[in-house]
Amino acid sequence: MEEKRLNTASILGVHFHAVTMEQAVDLAMSRLRARQQGYVVTPNPEIVDLCRRDSAFMGIVNHATLVLPDGIGIIYAAKILGETLCGKVAGIEFAENLAAAMAREGMRLYLLGAKPGVAEQAGANLCAKYPGLVLAGTHDGYFTDAQEAVEAINACGGADVVFVCLGAPKQEKFIADNMEDIHATLFCGLGGSLDVFAGVAKRAPDIFIKLGLEWFYRLLKQPSRIGRMMKLPLFLLTVIRERLFGGRGK
Repeated sequence: MEEKRLNTASILGVHFHAVTMEQAVDLAMSRLRARQQGYVVTPNPEIVDLCRRDSAFMGIVNHATLVLPDGIGIIYAAKILGETLCGKVAGIEFAENLAAAMAREGMRLYLLGAKPGVAEQAGANLCAKYPGLVLAGTHDGYFTDAQEAVEAINACGGADVVFVCLGAPKQEKFIADNMEDIHATLFCGLGGSLDVFAGVAKRAPDIFIKLGLEWFYRLLKQPSRIGRMMKLPLFLLTVIRERLFGGRGK
């Protein structure tokens, strides 16, 4: 499945690929086998808002090999705007499905990000769950010089895939600035996924995820997130204004 044939949905200037989870993983694996370098981003409403405020970041996101709709807010926005998406493709679920596919072909994964020790535990857990997956190496996200991380990845002999978990927009900018110097094929910006893979943090129960209420579960667990959660209704109001007025009056 070639990315040039993929349909896209434009949400406030961010061009999401209209793919299912299976299609996303198949495309990623095709690029890995062909050794075609690229990167995957997983924008949610907060990241779309960052893109609207930072044109350089918008360009990085829109030039990704895959732009996956991570968050029910993106799906709601597509419906409001009359755009077509195949459904939510959560970054952490994409990462796990990709790891499973990589394991079947003995591919190498490098984990970059989180607090010291977290990436190592995440890697151990993923390799235990998916026999055949090779952990090329790990590095925490607490580096001040990007060259340090670049050299660490290259020193281990490189990797097929690098999960870059530094938070947005840092992770996407790191990928765009450094990928040509790193001996790896595919880079995936995945936020706090390593904490979940390591067992440091937990996702919402399946019922919340299926109902599109993962954000509500997070709010119940951490009421202090209320400020961040208020961004979702504001995002949807911006989308409605875009639909009604074509973005006039921004």
